[in-house]
Amino acid sequence: MFIPGMRRAAVGLTALAVAALGAVATSPEQADARPKPVDVTLLALNDFHGNLEPPSGSSGTIAGQPAGGVEFLATHLAELRVAAKKKNTITVAAGDLIGASPLLSAAFHDEPTIEALSMAGLDYASVGNHEFDEGAAELLRIQNGGCHPVDGCVDGTPYRGAGFQYLSANAFKTATGKPLMAPYAIHKVQGVKVGFIGMTLEGTPQIVSQQGVAGLSFADEADTANRYARELRRKGVQAIVVLLHEGGTQAATGGINDCVGMTGPIVDITNRMDPSIDVVVSGHTHQAYNCDINGKLVTSASSFGRLVTDIDLKIDRRSGDVLSAAANNVVVTRDVAKDPRQTALINRYKTVLGPVAGRQVGVTSQAITRSQETLFGTSLGESPLGNLIADAQLAATDNEQNAVAAFMNPGGVRADLDAGPVTYEEAFTVQPFANNLVTLDLTGAQLYCVLEQQFVTGRTLYPSATVGYVVDPNGTTGTVAEPCAGTRVVRGSLTLGGTAVDTAATYRVTVNNFLAGGGDGFSALTGGTDLVTGQIDLDAFVDYLTAQSPVSAPTLDRIRTTAEVPAT
Repeated sequence: MFIPGMRRAAVGLTALAVAALGAVATSPEQADARPKPVDVTLLALNDFHGNLEPPSGSSGTIAGQPAGGVEFLATHLAELRVAAKKKNTITVAAGDLIGASPLLSAAFHDEPTIEALSMAGLDYASVGNHEFDEGAAELLRIQNGGCHPVDGCVDGTPYRGAGFQYLSANAFKTATGKPLMAPYAIHKVQGVKVGFIGMTLEGTPQIVSQQGVAGLSFADEADTANRYARELRRKGVQAIVVLLHEGGTQAATGGINDCVGMTGPIVDITNRMDPSIDVVVSGHTHQAYNCDINGKLVTSASSFGRLVTDIDLKIDRRSGDVLSAAANNVVVTRDVAKDPRQTALINRYKTVLGPVAGRQVGVTSQAITRSQETLFGTSLGESPLGNLIADAQLAATDNEQNAVAAFMNPGGVRADLDAGPVTYEEAFTVQPFANNLVTLDLTGAQLYCVLEQQFVTGRTLYPSATVGYVVDPNGTTGTVAEPCAGTRVVRGSLTLGGTAVDTAATYRVTVNNFLAGGGDGFSALTGGTDLVTGQIDLDAFVDYLTAQSPVSAPTLDRIRTTAEVPAT
């Protein structure tokens, strides 16, 4: 239960546990004779995304403090272990340790991040959706070691694999029905067993390229957790922790250790979990929270290594049950000494990377952010940087492929651009996925359907400057099965290059290969024809920055509402 005024959010004794203890300890003498519980500390993180160096801009702060960087993260973890007695500490993570990473990690297929986190003492991690960015075979290589099959050992040294265990309970090999990786692990601490079940969100195939999840199927998170919790109990494990790469969001008024107005998939998933599950370490939404949901401690440590969740468990020596669980999100401040081994690792990879990272590719006249403007009271509007990227993609395909419009998915824009010179490394951090541009034919009717699908998926496609349309807040939203049935986009308002779109005509449109394959739920784009694959999206972005410098933030006037453009 939560006790107001306590520093940590805590889940206390269940009624069953209280009753059991009451039956055993009927007097002070008997209570004193009962074995003391085992204190176990979990140190948890999530969504690290290869941020070996401190992130820049707003991504490098949390709770009003500069935070992050693996040199500082390692030091904080070491200090927390000392405080908790090292032998009783288990370090865990809830997915997306790699993928969508800055150049320093991504250029080496994220091997530096795995080495750094292994060196920092990570024990177990669930897979996240980004662990599948390069496919199942690559994920297994990341776990087990060996040089990359195409690029070899990029830094010239053997890659030995992860020093921790990835857990993947709900990703199954379609051909055999077996889990891709170990579904759970059992860790003994002073004679008691702690079970860890690791998994990613069931919707991973909708947010990863189809090549990345080829040959795999993904199961319901709660059903999977309950299945393996039963298996763990049969093996005598009563203390059960789920490392789940799925999460939620609390209200903006909540702090890093609060749980205000919690919403999102994690609420339903946790409510459906078996009572035997004690703790859920979550992620994916890049939020910080510290919750009691249905009697379970549910935590998230934001993203990029800016927080560590310090979780204290008290476990009964006899039964193995968790008697209490309490957590505290700790800021990874930069006022501690840097871990020298992490510094050496970073410097080694920087040396190998050479001058490529620092090459100037353009100049911005002002900071250009990826933040979205408010539309209908939610952040579903345009983004200055998103629009700029769409403009770059159109510029890369308008002459060669006769494209008249381009659209960019919001999840592919990973960082802001500061004002001033832009290096290749900074541009890479904005667009790290190496997606190819794809130009395809869509009818006007299909274009309207794509735009309606935005309101079904809850994701806005950033449009190039040639695109304009009007949204009706009172319109109806389609369904997953029938997205085209929506009426959010005012019919007749969609223009390309200032000319109204004819629903029967055909138009050349550019997106990335992730979207072209139906990524982010935009299945309407899979109906495109005459697909032509072009250059890497990052190359198009770099070329545009170079050609157009100094670059300013585009005006956010491509999507308007009926309040701005009254119906005629």
